[in-house]
Amino acid sequence: MPFFLLPFPIIDPVAVNLGPLPLRWYALAYIGGFVFGWFGLRALAGNEALWAPEQPRPTRDGADDLLVNAALGVIIGGRLGHVFFYDPSFYLANPLEILQTWKGGMAFHGGLIGAMVGMWLFARSHRVPFLTVTDLCAAVTPVGLFFGRLANFIKPEMWGRETDVPWAMVFPPAGPAPRHPSQLYEAGLEGVALFVLLWFAARGGALKRPGLVTGLFGLGYGAARIFCEFFREPDPVQEALSHGLTKGMLLSFPLIVVGAGVALLSLRRRSLPA
Repeated sequence: MPFFLLPFPIIDPVAVNLGPLPLRWYALAYIGGFVFGWFGLRALAGNEALWAPEQPRPTRDGADDLLVNAALGVIIGGRLGHVFFYDPSFYLANPLEILQTWKGGMAFHGGLIGAMVGMWLFARSHRVPFLTVTDLCAAVTPVGLFFGRLANFIKPEMWGRETDVPWAMVFPPAGPAPRHPSQLYEAGLEGVALFVLLWFAARGGALKRPGLVTGLFGLGYGAARIFCEFFREPDPVQEALSHGLTKGMLLSFPLIVVGAGVALLSLRRRSLPA
């Protein structure tokens, strides 16, 4: 038992009641991620200094359509990813539960697949390189991850493993044992640290090498997620694997491999003329 425990700030999961419609922190996290992502997409697309002359890319106004495509992909893919990656037998027996997203249950890796489909459709319809589109979205995605992990903390869900570190917390639904606030670890690494890395890369000319920001995102997110999984308590039925591994680790490892490969291929190509 640690000598000092941080109190868990019990927060009402409903942020605002709009008449009969309760607006939950979880929903606000998604709204905030999409709004800040929209501002980021427009800022990057409209900053001529970040791109090579005449480099094909989405316009500032085109960023609006890109956001809609990506957002739909995230929501649909995230929900279906949770259904098929983590608990397919339950949802096959209770198909109406698939639509009840307010109960929670969104998978990042499913959302990533859905977002990639939405980005591909945008790139095809607007006749811009697919990797340039993914670079733009990758640069702003950590903002949404940050808000999402804060929502996990407020709910609370996805808490950490038992520990005796001084900053341990007791999460009421998880019992009396102190635990790692692993949601905050993920917010810091997958959100803040990854955002800073990608933003500095973009400011340093990475957008002139299509695929470089995308590769760095896959590499950075995969490494951060696997690291945080060592501190997060996996669901014994849905997430825990043998030898201390988790399904989150298994799904994140390919992101490291693919991300590193895409980044290396991008660096080996000649940079677009400055």
